Amino acid sequence: MSKPIMAKATAVWLVDNTTITFKQIADFTGMHELEVQGIADGDVAAGVKGFDPVTNNQLTQDDIDKAEADPLFRLKLKFNPAAVGEEKRRGPRYTPLSKRQDRPNSILWLVKFHPELTDGQISKLVGTTKPTIQSIRERTHWNIASMQPIDPVALGLCKQSELDAAVQKAAAKKAAEGQAMTDDERRKLLSTEQSLGMETEPRIPTAIEGLETFSLSDDDDDKEDNLVDADSFFNLPDDDEDDDEQP
Repeated sequence: MSKPIMAKATAVWLVDNTTITFKQIADFTGMHELEVQGIADGDVAAGVKGFDPVTNNQLTQDDIDKAEADPLFRLKLKFNPAAVGEEKRRGPRYTPLSKRQDRPNSILWLVKFHPELTDGQISKLVGTTKPTIQSIRERTHWNIASMQPIDPVALGLCKQSELDAAVQKAAAKKAAEGQAMTDDERRKLLSTEQSLGMETEPRIPTAIEGLETFSLSDDDDDKEDNLVDADSFFNLPDDDEDDDEQP
C-alpha cells in the first residue's frame, strides 16, 4: 500500500482536525498506533506543522467523513495520475559540488580502514567510479600525494547506517568464503552500535604481567642479615673518631 508524503505531518493534521481513530491514522500513514497516540499526547512530533492531505490531493473529504463514521473504514491514498511511473532513480549517488573535492579523501579512508569493501560498494556509498577507486587503491591517482583519509560519514557523503550495512555485508561474504580474519579485521567489521555495546575487556599492563609475590625462607635468613642498610651506607664517621685517629 502506498504511503502519503510527509506521513508524520499528515498524521499530525489528522489528529488535530478529525476524530479518526489512532489505528486508522496509523494504517494510512504507515506509522505505529502508539506513535500516533504519542502525537495526540504531545510526546511525538512536537513542533511539526500539520500537512493537509485533502488540500494536497492525498485524501478526499468524503473518505474522512466515512472514516469518522465507521472506525473499521480504511483510508486509501487518493489516485494521482501524475505520479504514475514515478520510481526511485537508479544510478550513481549525487554528490554536491561543495563536497566533490573531498570525495577522493573519503575513498582513501574506505580503502585504508575497510579494505574488505568492494569497489562496487564504495562506489554506491560515496558516488564515484570504479577507475577512480582503483587508482587510489594502487596509489596512481594524480593527487595521491596530497590526499588525506577522511570519514565519508563526517563529510556527509553517506549515512553511518549505510556504511555499517555495507561493512556487515562484506563480513558475511568473507565468512561464507571461509577466509580467516585477524582480530583487527573483526573489530573493523563491527557496526557502530555493536562496538559501542561491547563490554570493555579487562587488560593487565605488560609492565607488571607475570610478577608474583615471594617471601624469604629460613635458608635465606643469612642473606637477609647480609643486606646493607641504606641509612648506614650513607652515614659518615663522627668527628671524635677522626680526632682519635690523628697522631
